[in-house]
Amino acid sequence: MSELIQRTDANGVATLTLSRATSYNSLSMALMTALIDELNLLDEDISVRVVVIKGDGKGFCAGHDLREMLDSGEESFYACTFDTCSRMMQRIVSLSVPVIAQVHGVATAAGCQLVASCDLAFAAESARFGTPGVNIGLFCSTPMVALSRAVSQKHSMEMLLTGELINAVRAEQMGLINKMIADSDLDAYVDGVATLIASKSRKTLSIGKKAFYEQKELPLADAYARCSRIMTENIMIDDAKEGIDAFVSKRPPVWKHC
Repeated sequence: MSELIQRTDANGVATLTLSRATSYNSLSMALMTALIDELNLLDEDISVRVVVIKGDGKGFCAGHDLREMLDSGEESFYACTFDTCSRMMQRIVSLSVPVIAQVHGVATAAGCQLVASCDLAFAAESARFGTPGVNIGLFCSTPMVALSRAVSQKHSMEMLLTGELINAVRAEQMGLINKMIADSDLDAYVDGVATLIASKSRKTLSIGKKAFYEQKELPLADAYARCSRIMTENIMIDDAKEGIDAFVSKRPPVWKHC
């Protein structure tokens, strides 16, 4: 376990805490590499059915570590930084289990990208979001990829072009987050959602998450054809048979996660 990522497990939920509190959990190369490594381990851990990503200290994530990038000054380092960040975001999307962002404080630039990349996001009432790269002459082009897929074109362009921070109320209205929660209730609320999802079959969650992202980019008829095949494959797995039998028999299912 890297000192940059703290992991705790309970009831099928793995919580990963970004632990660079003194820099608002900015995404250094070391932190991004550590998070990718941890996600790879979680993907193979059958006991984990949900992942929660949160930040230590006063904020969720302030984006890339600009001081680290400034100190380097090398184009090759910049390219490696942005490529690594892109791999990290895609790893969240491709993970077999759902990933929830638990946001407090600020989530800016690549930190906002991280929120947009997660499957679900819940934020404290005091949280703030933004893609302020335009303010320093560096357009948030990679954060734009996740942001433009999470919210509408007009909303994402407004955030990208103005560089202004938005509050949690606005983020919920735009669809960047699922729900705004009172600061004091955030931990309990996210734990409740994560625990509820973790009570489902891991295999079924994995099939569903993969299918969701696959069908999104397909034309309507192709999406239905793909998902019809997936439903057929899904109904043949042990957990589907168990779940259907449990429903008919009016008893709780006992998942094998296969």
